Amino acid sequence: MPRRIFGISDEDDSFDVLMRQRDQIGVEINENINVSPELPDVLRRRFRVYFKPGTKIAVRTVRSIRAADIGHLVTFTGVCTRVGDVKPLLEVACLTCDCCGFEIYQEVIGDNFNPINRCPSGACSLRAPTGELFLETRASKFIKFQEVKVQERSEDVPVGHIPRSLTVQVKGGLTRTMRPGDVVDITGIFLPKPSTGFKARQTGLVADTYIEAMAVKHQKTGYSDILMSADDMTNLWHHHQQQDMYGKLAQSIAPEIYGHADVKKALLLLLCGGVTRELRDGIRIRGDIHVCLMGDPGVAKSQLLKHITTLAPRSVYTTGRGSSGVGLTASIQRDTITGETILEGGALVLADHGICCIDEFDKMEESDRTAIHEVMEQQTVSIAKAGITTTLNARTAVLAAANPAYGRYNIAASPQENINLPAALLSRFDLMWLILDVAGSESDVALAQHVLHVHKEGKPPGLGFEPIASSQLRAYVAHARTFSPHVPVELSNYIASEYAGIRQDEIDAGEKAMGYTTARTLLSILRLSEALARLRWADQVHSISPLLHYLISIYQLQQVSEGDVNEALRLIKMSKISLEDTAGDDTSKFDPITAIYMVREDSTIAEPISFKI
Repeated sequence: MPRRIFGISDEDDSFDVLMRQRDQIGVEINENINVSPELPDVLRRRFRVYFKPGTKIAVRTVRSIRAADIGHLVTFTGVCTRVGDVKPLLEVACLTCDCCGFEIYQEVIGDNFNPINRCPSGACSLRAPTGELFLETRASKFIKFQEVKVQERSEDVPVGHIPRSLTVQVKGGLTRTMRPGDVVDITGIFLPKPSTGFKARQTGLVADTYIEAMAVKHQKTGYSDILMSADDMTNLWHHHQQQDMYGKLAQSIAPEIYGHADVKKALLLLLCGGVTRELRDGIRIRGDIHVCLMGDPGVAKSQLLKHITTLAPRSVYTTGRGSSGVGLTASIQRDTITGETILEGGALVLADHGICCIDEFDKMEESDRTAIHEVMEQQTVSIAKAGITTTLNARTAVLAAANPAYGRYNIAASPQENINLPAALLSRFDLMWLILDVAGSESDVALAQHVLHVHKEGKPPGLGFEPIASSQLRAYVAHARTFSPHVPVELSNYIASEYAGIRQDEIDAGEKAMGYTTARTLLSILRLSEALARLRWADQVHSISPLLHYLISIYQLQQVSEGDVNEALRLIKMSKISLEDTAGDDTSKFDPITAIYMVREDSTIAEPISFKI
């Protein structure tokens, strides 16, 4: 039976109890045999020593770390591509004699450990043979250990080269601080790792290298991790109080790109997103907004995608031709330490709680494109291969850009033939815009003047206001995402009637219908309305009557904001009209909301008329 240990209080933890017991055992052995087990300082220590990088230390790239840096403290930046499981690492081994019960503590230094197999106590030295030592795991000290693979960022890769990667070993409190897709600055000691066994015979004197992490600093965090001071909130409130804040925020997205007002509004709503609903029965309704941009070459689709990746705190950019199905979802890899089969997340998994931008979407193989169907609706990646059956989260918004099937849009062909994407995929996009390069003397001159001004001055021409900086725009969206607006009951009938009207228009159009309106379109209306309510920092979606909407558009009443539902319906109809207006014959129908919007944009009234309603 274990003997009672005296001197233990309620504030002591299991480590204190174990240390007291070891001290008493040591005293008894000392009285009887005059031999005391030596306790290493690491066993008694309750802290770990880390080297903190200096403020003036240069942040390097993975490629710039060379053999001359071995044994030195380096700081580099990269993207986490694979994060291993947290495992226990033996730091101090406790060995117990099977004959006399003597304990000996052996500190593990480095990667190699050769335990003592013969008892050195005085009791065993008097007998033959001596007792054998066995590892006592309960009395040994373990620390948390994790291996992370870090790859250099795409902007740091020289032309014609492939990205380099480094293995980072994380211990103690630094574990579980990185996730796949995080952009981090890591400070650590660059160390060699000589090969052993059969691998040493193959590699010879060549050794692998790794980084023993000392500090981890995140560069791009999520919206929830953005900390704002009182001054920042004051500036945001000042922007929030301005007139037409919705339009100014949209125009501040890539102001160097000419035009595309509604497209930029759609991208702003994509950044803000709707509210994710989780029902009691476990059904999850996504709140992320998916947008597809399709059009002729040279209409700045890729530039818009690149700009969104810089605005979003967590984003991944990839191309359709350079991405496979497993590259987008998940692939099977072999753990370098244990040799186990593990999963390595693809672009959609790395962009969890962020935005995944896929350029050249039409260049993907059909088998690879079907891999994202589950991600766009269920926002999960299901894997059942190599003995692994699991589901990974991919709660990301998808922003895709594609060219028409013929390279440029063919007016003689139907929109379905030009788009050349399956209906099952198109229905998953909340908004789909067709951007064409239409020749026109006035528009071409305005575009040329805009581009020339940007090249000469390095900034866009005057927009009538100072564009909002990217950091302030990111902070505004971060604060807007803290709201969870809901749709009131009184708007249900209005939304249902508008949705039924859109469906009826497609039935009346028959084979000439250009869009794909399904029940997902109804959810798209709700998501866009919630995103607009978030931009207003409101907890409830609102709408206005058609008469008031007409008066606001005609008389440019800036005192009254447009309804969230009305603007969401307008964006959806404008995206469909962008497809309908490209048909070979005059199949587009007169849309009153679009006509009112054009009157508002092109009105020549000098002073807006204001009156109370």
